[in-house]
Amino acid sequence: MRDCDVFKFERDILDHGYIHYVDGFGSDACIADAARVSYAQNTKKSSDEALINYLMKHKHTSPFEMCEVKFKIKMPIFIARQWFRHRTANVNEVSGRYSVLDNEYYNGGFFCSQSSTNTQKRGETLDIKLQVELMKEYHDACEKAFNTYQILLRKGVSKEQARMVLPLSTYTTIIWKIDLHNLFNFIRLRATELAQPEIKDYAKALYDFCDVKFPIATSAFRKHIFEAKTLSLNEYTLIRKFTKGKQVERPENVSDRDFNQIHSDFFS
Repeated sequence: MRDCDVFKFERDILDHGYIHYVDGFGSDACIADAARVSYAQNTKKSSDEALINYLMKHKHTSPFEMCEVKFKIKMPIFIARQWFRHRTANVNEVSGRYSVLDNEYYNGGFFCSQSSTNTQKRGETLDIKLQVELMKEYHDACEKAFNTYQILLRKGVSKEQARMVLPLSTYTTIIWKIDLHNLFNFIRLRATELAQPEIKDYAKALYDFCDVKFPIATSAFRKHIFEAKTLSLNEYTLIRKFTKGKQVERPENVSDRDFNQIHSDFFS
């Protein structure tokens, strides 16, 4: 097996947040080597790039699970609530039972209306006059919550109870370890237009990390998963009505194998 590299990655996110790479193991070469264990020694070898693209396209995920990465991440609690829905990682979080939490909360960005077409998304940015008024209300409420937190602590209230007054915008810190396959899945779900903008900023930073640490795998992920489209049976049937029997030539960037499959699926 080939040696796998370790490097430094740090990215500031939002106003007080960040992603810091701690450690891990694996590389594009390690993914290819893991996959080749399945083949006899005298089997003809394709390039790492061709093999990794094949694995990604056909959803052979176990070689990507051989790579693991660990981060220290600081984020608002309302983002951590979404983050912890991804249960395929190992996580440990700073404890408000053991520690006094810092007076740090997310500044709120810009307030928006509720989307009229999606019950979980924000809509248009509110006008500037209302923005200023509501932002002051927001900051006053957060400051009051943290002031009350400090009062409770000074009066002898336990840390585990005093923290109950703090808002969801309070920053928390986690150690997060995950394999590459599930990291790609996190990015697929959290770096899209439907994701909340704040968690999208973190997901995009993780994509940038992967693009440096695992460039071939990330390119394959982008091509076959992240920017690819899937079709329902009804969608596929409709497209077939427009394409069946049409004559097409193979583009230079499409292999013979892929072109033959596409031709069989849509044009023959």
